[in-house]
Amino acid sequence: MNISILRDNPQLVLPPQRLLGAYLQEIRAECLRYLRSPGFLLPTLLFPATFYLLFAVVLGKAQPPEVARFLLGSYATFGVMAPGLFGFGMSLALERDNGLLTLKRALPMPPLAYLLGKMVMAMMMGLAIVLVLQVLAVTVAGVPLSASQALRLTAVATFGTLPFCALGLLLGTLVKGNGAPAVINLVYLPMAVLSGLWFPLKMLPSVLREQAWIWPSYHLNALAQGALDFPVGRLWPHVLWLAGFALVVTGLAAWRLRRHG
Repeated sequence: MNISILRDNPQLVLPPQRLLGAYLQEIRAECLRYLRSPGFLLPTLLFPATFYLLFAVVLGKAQPPEVARFLLGSYATFGVMAPGLFGFGMSLALERDNGLLTLKRALPMPPLAYLLGKMVMAMMMGLAIVLVLQVLAVTVAGVPLSASQALRLTAVATFGTLPFCALGLLLGTLVKGNGAPAVINLVYLPMAVLSGLWFPLKMLPSVLREQAWIWPSYHLNALAQGALDFPVGRLWPHVLWLAGFALVVTGLAAWRLRRHG
């Protein structure tokens, strides 16, 4: 059998147990790498928590209790955007530049293990972020959060990282490593503002308010608010929009990687 075929398709020669082990080892290595990177880990965890404490507790004392619950959904959405965008986008751009991606392609490992490792890392970070926010909401902000609401919000936030993993993957194929942080921030922060995560959409000019639906963060925030029992209408259109966005953007990113490396 041709060597290149074996290299590009290691699942042809690896037994199922070793194939599963290869995926698990890549996931473990990716998670450990980020756990040992406080420059990524601490800001990702603390940034949404700090904003929540500021706006829901310090500045929100005179507001009705529903405000702190609403902000929990908003900052959960804001928080879980970062692991996908930065964990995929910035690291992929750097690894393309320093040759690590080329090396991984040459290794006898399943082709999807590299991306799956980053995806699981982003989901675990999303899970940690939403758990930290819920603890702060209940213990500091005094939000009466039911078990059902907490579980639904946790599920929405954890799986809600996936569309932003896709977007981060695409951005990582478009920019160089040195410019990746600036470019990703230019997407991350305006997207949060324009989709109503920092203040109500009614405060935006009508031309921007009417275009809020184009942002994945708008749809994820709707699911988060629905998980907290705010009236947001039907949830399935938001789920389908996010799923379609993730599939289309992942397809574009895969095409870019095949064409440009």
